[in-house]
Amino acid sequence: MKIGIGSDHNAFQMKEEIKSYISSLGHEVVDYGCYSEDEVDYPGLAFKVATDITANQLERGILFCGTGIGMSIAANKVPGIRSAQCHDVYSAERAQLSNNAQIMTIGAKVIGVELAKKVVSAYLSVSFQGGNSARKIDQIMDQEKEYLLNGSCS
Repeated sequence: MKIGIGSDHNAFQMKEEIKSYISSLGHEVVDYGCYSEDEVDYPGLAFKVATDITANQLERGILFCGTGIGMSIAANKVPGIRSAQCHDVYSAERAQLSNNAQIMTIGAKVIGVELAKKVVSAYLSVSFQGGNSARKIDQIMDQEKEYLLNGSCS
């Protein structure tokens, strides 16, 4: 699988360790930055990974910041994207199985690297199965399309 990753300066070290871990699992990793601990704003990184997912250049994304919250909010601003913040194995599995989340975010100030590896492994080891969840995802995506077309929620 081709995975895009990115982080702000708060999560640079975690991103670097997880990047190597994802590669060791046999996945292709595309690093969108940041590339040092110099301060950087995360929204542009999240937008780029999310946009490349919608353009079918990536299969999934994993983004890191201090809490994981900001990256998830930013990624979710790109139409067609479902991003989920995950800090445990169960949430990571459900992000994919129940929500078909193309992006997972993690807070480097919330969990450590070893737990992050388990969370990443759980997220990458499952695939969306549809079922009852597909109906709910369709409702979410239909609402997004309606808002984009008409500028308001129905």
